[in-house]
Amino acid sequence: MKINKNMKILIIGLGLIGGSYASILSKKGYEVGAITLNKEDIDYAINNKIIKHGKTKVSKKYISTFDVVIFALYPKTFVEFIKKYHCYFKNNAIISDVSGVKESIVYKIQDLLKDDNVEFISCHPMAGKEVSGVKNASCDLFKNANFIITPTSKNSNEAIEFATSLAKELEFANVSTLSVEKHDEMIAFLSQLTHCIAITLMTCNDSTHLKDYTGDSFRDLTRIASINENMWSELFMLNKEKLIEQMNLFEKQFKILKDYIEKEDVDSMKQMMKLSTYRRSFFNKK
Repeated sequence: MKINKNMKILIIGLGLIGGSYASILSKKGYEVGAITLNKEDIDYAINNKIIKHGKTKVSKKYISTFDVVIFALYPKTFVEFIKKYHCYFKNNAIISDVSGVKESIVYKIQDLLKDDNVEFISCHPMAGKEVSGVKNASCDLFKNANFIITPTSKNSNEAIEFATSLAKELEFANVSTLSVEKHDEMIAFLSQLTHCIAITLMTCNDSTHLKDYTGDSFRDLTRIASINENMWSELFMLNKEKLIEQMNLFEKQFKILKDYIEKEDVDSMKQMMKLSTYRRSFFNKK
C-alpha cells in the first residue's frame, strides 16, 4: 500500500519537522490537517497553505476523519497521547512518527494499539535545523537527507511499503530499514554522541570572548550545540545505556590520541589521521 492523494493526513505537533511534512504534502496536493497547542501556529500554517485546517484541542470527531496520522511530538508525550486517545483513530488508519528514539516507545505504542484496527509503523527522518517551530518549516528540509523505517514483527509489508512511499513523497534521498534496537545503537553514535561532544566543547571553556578569533573548524564542530534542552535531555535519558556505551567508546579513542601526543608518537598519530581521513571520505557528498 502506497500513499495516495485520496488519503487525508493529520500532523500532530506542528513544529519544524511536522510543519515541513505538512508543507511538502500540502504542496503536492494532499489534504493535510494538524493538531498543535498554539493557535498562532495553526493560523500561520493555514495562511501560508502549510495545512488546510487545524485544531488546538484533541477531538475524536476530527481525528477519526484521517487515514494517516503522523506524530511529531516528544517521545514521552507521544506515548501519553496514545494511552489517552488510542480509540479515536479511524479504522484501518496508518500511524507513524518522527521520534529520535525507538526501543523505549515503539513496543509500548504497538501494545497499546493491539486491540484497535490501526497500524503503527515507526520512522525517523534524519534531518533538522538549529531553529524550531512551524515558521521555520521548509519544503527543502529533507532533500539529501536519510529516512529510517524501524518495523517490528507486528508490522505488515503493506505498512512498510507505505512508509517507504511516504519518504519518497517527502523527497528523502535515501531510505533504510533498521530494527528498533539497531536504530537506537546507531543513533546513539551518529546523533546523540555528536551532540554530547558539541555541548562539551561549548561548556569546557568560556568561549564568549573566543568568537572574535574562531575559524570554521570550531563553528562546524559546534553547530549543533545550539540545542533544545528539553527535547535532547529526554532523548538522552530514553537511550541512556546505548549512549553511555558510545561515550565510553569515544573516551577510549580520545585517550589513545592523547597518549600519542604525550609520547610524541607521531607515526601512530599519522596513522590514526589517515584512518580518519579515509573513513570520512565515505560521507563526502558527490
